[in-house]
Amino acid sequence: MMATTHALAGVVLGTVVWALVPEAGMLPVLAAALGGLFPDFDLYAGHRKTLHFPVYFSALAVPAVAIAALNPTTATLAVALFLAAAALHSVSDMFGGGLELKPWLGTSDRAVYDHWNDRWIAPKRWVRYDGSPEDLALALVFAVPPVLVFDGITETIVIGAVAVSGVYVLLRKPMVAIAERLVAAIPDHLVDHVPERFVRDLR
Repeated sequence: MMATTHALAGVVLGTVVWALVPEAGMLPVLAAALGGLFPDFDLYAGHRKTLHFPVYFSALAVPAVAIAALNPTTATLAVALFLAAAALHSVSDMFGGGLELKPWLGTSDRAVYDHWNDRWIAPKRWVRYDGSPEDLALALVFAVPPVLVFDGITETIVIGAVAVSGVYVLLRKPMVAIAERLVAAIPDHLVDHVPERFVRDLR
């Protein structure tokens, strides 16, 4: 799924908590959005393995949520929401497509790495690939609660995330065609400096 979809899923978690504990402020909502984004910071280095921890994030989130429930401060809620959103991201990637650059072809058997069992989890492809129409539909659904609850800058950011998602969906497949041309034009001695996942399927 798109990074924006994951971030918006985190914002939904944050919105629910804000509705229950508004005095905690917006920091927990921001932490939830960041937690939703965080695993994808490994995009250029072992994507869906380096920072994706479906088991470990989930294991850390459980006690963090329990602590936040017993002592709901801004800090405890922020930590719990960051971990819960990161866990949700890591787990939900198994329901998307694989790691290949053309995931609509369904050729990869790698969705997300399970460090606990030292193996790749195969993609279920309920959301066929990041940037698919169903991915955009999910982003739209996740955007509804925060848009209804918040206004001002938060609402603007959420709407902006949906707009970015829409543009990405339109460009998803053309970007791969452009990448194929660019990779073909890169001299062999420079290819070693390009992350393997971006050239593996193109050369």
